[in-house]
Amino acid sequence: MLGWVSIGLTFVLVAVSLAAYAYYRRIEGGIDRVPIEVGASRPPETGALNVLLVGSDSREGDNKRYGPHLKEIGERTDTIMLLHISPNRDKATMISFPRDSMVMIPECRSRTGTVLPGGLRQINSAFNDGGINCTIKTLESLTNIKINHFVKVDFTGFKGIIDAIGGIEICLPKAVNDPKSKLVLGAGKHVVNGEQALGYVRTRYALGDGSDLSRIQRQQVFLTKVLEAVTNGGLLTNPARLNAFLEASAAAVTVDSGLTLDRMLDIANSVKGLTAKELKGITVPTEPYPQDKNRVQFSQPAARDFFEGVRNDVEVTATLAPGKSAAPKIENKQVRVQVLNGTGEPGKAVQVADQLAAQGFVITEVGNAATTANTAIRYAKKDTADGPTYGDVVAARLSKEKKTPVAGKVRPVNTQPYKPQAAQIAQDAQTPDGPIIQLVIGADWPGVRVVSAIPDSLKDKVVDSSTNPCL
Repeated sequence: MLGWVSIGLTFVLVAVSLAAYAYYRRIEGGIDRVPIEVGASRPPETGALNVLLVGSDSREGDNKRYGPHLKEIGERTDTIMLLHISPNRDKATMISFPRDSMVMIPECRSRTGTVLPGGLRQINSAFNDGGINCTIKTLESLTNIKINHFVKVDFTGFKGIIDAIGGIEICLPKAVNDPKSKLVLGAGKHVVNGEQALGYVRTRYALGDGSDLSRIQRQQVFLTKVLEAVTNGGLLTNPARLNAFLEASAAAVTVDSGLTLDRMLDIANSVKGLTAKELKGITVPTEPYPQDKNRVQFSQPAARDFFEGVRNDVEVTATLAPGKSAAPKIENKQVRVQVLNGTGEPGKAVQVADQLAAQGFVITEVGNAATTANTAIRYAKKDTADGPTYGDVVAARLSKEKKTPVAGKVRPVNTQPYKPQAAQIAQDAQTPDGPIIQLVIGADWPGVRVVSAIPDSLKDKVVDSSTNPCL
């Protein structure tokens, strides 16, 4: 679960002199690499950086002390995280997938090369049976988010990294004596070394409510502390500690073949402004699995909306079109929008209207239009003076390539007044008087750009640098 090390490495590589380039080439030579091979059908690029992080419980080599009787079963994972860094590289979201989640796993190749049929199984079976490529294929099919890179860390590698950092401060709400994770510590704050840190992130039944969800929250808190130590703990200015960290990191991780030193440097230049304060941890929304109380399933529509928010975390900097002069900025709250569903998908107009209303737009009506392949932003022909300007405000909030507003509205199949949520009701008292923009949702609907990858409905589930560490 310390795949954040790959990002930590990029911070380090930018922070030090390029005169040491040959040294870092040597460090890079110690990193194991595996190609990503998941087939040609993959989600599109959005400009975001998505790194899959998995913790391997392989008992091979030095890991056999954690269960030599498990040596022959290969490697499994209790930790699956997706690090999402926004296209503007100013926000990072750590998304945890509970190991007990029941999901549809696509057809994959097994570790021995045989075909594994798709079906409903526990999510970590994708890694257990098909390795990292089956895990990537599964997550991409569930989220429609393209995974750019992966990092895998085993028990021994984890310990080496924490020892090289110099330990991490944790806080225990009560004394713990857990033979399974080998963690024995009193209540309160402790600076833990590698062995103790491994016990802390592995322990499940000795802390919290004993669930994997509770353990995930502790792991996310721990990650914020690791990032603080890497970026703010003096590591970069201490040559001996820096060398130990780099060597331990290189020996600890297995990454994809595309995560070369040059790629790390590219990433580093884009994310060097990120600190632990910008890292937000969140767990995919889940609910009990009806057939087995010890399992969970993704909550819908919460999980679907969350993944859509991550995909649409595509902020861009607006540029002035050639020949246009600067004009007073029109804010979202000044724009009235009629939202029509031309996809045939039930409830799509209300879903999109809610997303736009949450960003300040005043939604007048929702309804249906004739089925159409293309999403369009329209204004009345009588509004040719200011319709394009108001339409551009709506266009700026849609993902992918910017759509140009067009004159002439379509006739709705049916409409009804939009019922605003509480936050929008107060705004309706000051209804603007500009043109009403018509948004027709087509089969190519690109989604609404989000201000944050984490929706408001999940804000109380966020783990960040301010979260109480005594969990």
